[in-house]
Order: sequence, then structure tokens, then C-alpha cells
Amino acid sequence: MKQHNPDQQVSPSSERNKDPILEVLRTVLPPIGTVLEIASGTGQHVVHFASHLPSLTFQPSDIDATYQASVRAYLEDTELENLMMPITLDVTTPQWPLDQADAIICSNMIHIAPWEACLGLLAGAGRILPEGGILYMYGPYKIGGKHSAPSNEDFDASLRSRDPSWGIRNLDDVALEARRHGLHLIKTVKMPANNLSVVYRKTAMVSIED
Repeated sequence: MKQHNPDQQVSPSSERNKDPILEVLRTVLPPIGTVLEIASGTGQHVVHFASHLPSLTFQPSDIDATYQASVRAYLEDTELENLMMPITLDVTTPQWPLDQADAIICSNMIHIAPWEACLGLLAGAGRILPEGGILYMYGPYKIGGKHSAPSNEDFDASLRSRDPSWGIRNLDDVALEARRHGLHLIKTVKMPANNLSVVYRKTAMVSIED
């Protein structure tokens, strides 16, 4: 029996939502190419996606060395040929370690990070995605400035009590900033536990007034 690698971290929520997310990814990701995952966390998501989408190459990333170690531990267990070693990526930096990706996926990051992280994610996606490239984001959102469920409102309050710069973002605000970088909202899908799948496509840049 293979011994458990202590570097492997487990997120119960990632285990629960990996299949619903995969079903959406099947409909929006390109048939071939490189998919950059931002904030890979434990690695459960990217390993699951890579094992079910073998024609795509997945590049995990995280700013946290502990999470990178967890991703590597999962990778070594699975030995997937289409899953790369994790890289260090801080979305707020003006130059990312990857110059091009055909799609970007990011789950459960922008509400547990400052607003600047969301802005950096959108700016970076605008830089490295090709025309027609996809940015997929998953997590809770406000709609029209209002929470979609009482549980989300409670979660938002909890986040802001831990760090005032955190919190559930308003989808309209994120979509507006995305358009500044040529990323246009093309699809939203309601997900379990009052979350959303939000899909943007890179198109020609359009000037947007402040």
C-alpha cells in the first residue's frame, strides 16, 4: 500500500465542487492547449481536471510554497503527463512567469484576497490570453450589489472580520474591470452552495470610460 504523503493537503469543499466545476469546464475550455490554474491551493482541482481532460496541458500555480508542495505531492501520486509542476505566481505582479496560455481557471480566490488581487488576475489574463481565450472563475458573488443567499451574507461578514480587504465581490464590478482588459462576460452558471461559474472570453479591446 502506498504511504500517504504528508504534503498532500485536503480541502473538503474542493472535493465537493470538483465535479460540478469539471462539467462546466468541459463546455468552455478549448479542445487542446495550455490551461493555467491560478491559486491552485491543495491541488485537488487541477489533478482532477487534468485526469479527465487529457488533451489539455495544465499548469498549476500558487503564491504559497506550502500549497505548491501539496500540488507536487498529488502530481507525483498520479504521474499525469499533462500536468506540469507548480510555479510561483503572484497575480499582482506586472509580469507573470508564463507568457501565454489558451485558458485560465481560478477558483475561490478573489473573495479571500484584496481587491488588488482580482485586478491583477484580470490584467494578467488580458496580457497572456490569445484572442478567443477563456478565463473561468468560480466562487460566491453579489448580484446587483446584493447577496444571493443569507449564507453568503454571513460568509462575507466572516471574511471581512478576518481581513477588511477581503469579501465577496459584486459581479458587475468584476465584469466591468474585466472589460477594461478585453475580457467579456459570456456565461454564468449557478453552482452548488450558492456559487457561480463565471466565464469570460478575450476579444478586441474596447475603450471603457471611468
